[in-house]
Amino acid sequence: MTRRVATLFFLILSGLALVVGRPHALQRAKPPGAEFKGEAFRLNKIQDGIYHAVGTGALSVGCNASVIVNDTDVLIVDSHSTPAAAWALAEQVKKTITDKPIRYVVNTHFHWDHAHGNQQYGPGVEIVGHDFTGRMLAAGESMRGRSYDMFIGGIPAQIAQLGKQVDGMTDAAAKETLREQLFVQQQYREATASVKPQPPTITFDDSLTLHRGGREIRLLFLGRGHTGGDIVVYLPKERVVVSGDLLTAGPAYLGDAYLTEWSATLDKLRALDFEWVLPGHGDAFQGKAKIGHFQAYLSDFWQQARKLHDAGLSAEEAARRIDLRSHASSYPTTPALKEVGVLNHGVYRAYDQIEGRIK
Repeated sequence: MTRRVATLFFLILSGLALVVGRPHALQRAKPPGAEFKGEAFRLNKIQDGIYHAVGTGALSVGCNASVIVNDTDVLIVDSHSTPAAAWALAEQVKKTITDKPIRYVVNTHFHWDHAHGNQQYGPGVEIVGHDFTGRMLAAGESMRGRSYDMFIGGIPAQIAQLGKQVDGMTDAAAKETLREQLFVQQQYREATASVKPQPPTITFDDSLTLHRGGREIRLLFLGRGHTGGDIVVYLPKERVVVSGDLLTAGPAYLGDAYLTEWSATLDKLRALDFEWVLPGHGDAFQGKAKIGHFQAYLSDFWQQARKLHDAGLSAEEAARRIDLRSHASSYPTTPALKEVGVLNHGVYRAYDQIEGRIK
């Protein structure tokens, strides 16, 4: 475990409180790539002082965030994919919800779409995450890998393709729509170029509890799943859990997963007393049914991947053959489940685990 000690600050882990009495620093200046029209987020109110921030498409933000307004300050869960997205959320919160200072930012895991806005928060804002998340961000692991290469590496090609479509479009309304999409992607390219990964200022192993006025906020590591350091933010009084990508509205990305451990971690999540789930992707939902849906999906994926591996098929061929259409009724808004085949990344990860390449 690592800790940073500062004036009027102390930290006690595993069930006790983190108390900070430092002045809040103003948010930094508007970063590159932060030009957009309208509002960047839908700030969906879940309960008094609890909001789920979902991108509108006006700005590429990567993931959802959650906003928890306390007696004297604000805690943000996940900082999005760029400093521009982090800045946009902070500005919108200030204008539409509260002018209380943002004092905490929690990274649910190390992936670029959840943690690359960290640098936008200056001195006076504590960034909190799991030890694993801290190590991965410090080592620059969030700026490489299959998902980063696919999503961020593909931006120039997307811009070029949109540019060609705009040039060839004759319908004025359709052309304007494509122009707006092109502008969003151009801003995203500028924003991603400004990223310098910043690890959390506070990390922990197992659990950490914040008491902010009358609100208890528990940060819990329940086990490995989507990554090696997923944490959830649990509000026991309000019966709300912010789940990051450990549990999402649809099937989660498997490219960095611990496929044989994830289901057991979800069993521990199920044991918590909550009603609302605020996921890292997709809309907020109620109840625990999606835990069972995703456990069934994971089990089916793993069994098929293992069988195809043992039959001598390459990961690419296995990805073309894996059939998860039986789970479409659990995820009716997931188009990929209407066809045979899955993203290669999850199969690469399964083969890595089967062949002993994962620590």
